[in-house]
Amino acid sequence: MNVSTLIKQYFTSHSEDVAIDVFDEKNIYAVYQRVIEALTQHMNIETTLLQALNYCFYEILDNVLTHSGKKMGTVITHYDAGEHTLSLLVADDGQGIRTSLAENEKYANLSEPEALEMCIRDSVTDGKGMGFGLYTTSLLARDAGLRFDIRSGCYTFSVQAGKQSVSESAPWQGTIVYLKLQTNKEIDPERVVANRTNVAEQYNEIFLNDNELKELW
Repeated sequence: MNVSTLIKQYFTSHSEDVAIDVFDEKNIYAVYQRVIEALTQHMNIETTLLQALNYCFYEILDNVLTHSGKKMGTVITHYDAGEHTLSLLVADDGQGIRTSLAENEKYANLSEPEALEMCIRDSVTDGKGMGFGLYTTSLLARDAGLRFDIRSGCYTFSVQAGKQSVSESAPWQGTIVYLKLQTNKEIDPERVVANRTNVAEQYNEIFLNDNELKELW
């Protein structure tokens, strides 16, 4: 995987100030925890955003190991305190969205652009998962996103300023999920997960100690 190309394309003005992690089934939880924990240390990032991101981020990581056909993936992150933005990218060089979804006969005949539009819908899956990870990530992008891209094969699904599109892009063998979030915006984390799980409680239990919880209230 050409990480330097990803940095140039998605982190142009911050190429020397990004965090890079490679994960596999042995260290996926450690990488997830390290990234979220580092963000938790920034007091200017809204806790409600982190509560929602905490769920979505692990789901994106897990998607790589579950659906790509590869045993590892790469995470690139950058937090800009001055602009109140977080950029996060998860990439793999696996089979891609269309090929993965085609393992489910319901989606076997989708074109590449159709597969990209379909993959963010609730319960759409190749059969190996619940089809909830990219759906919740799209809801996070709806509530706090400045940009949301899913790139696979020769196309990119993109959401910016509330408008979504699918366009041709430089070929990528595998899948790239890119999020740019507004970190000083308070959101409803339970809305991001369609009220199906208590993401606030999950985040608080893992990343906030008792004193920090008292300060929240």
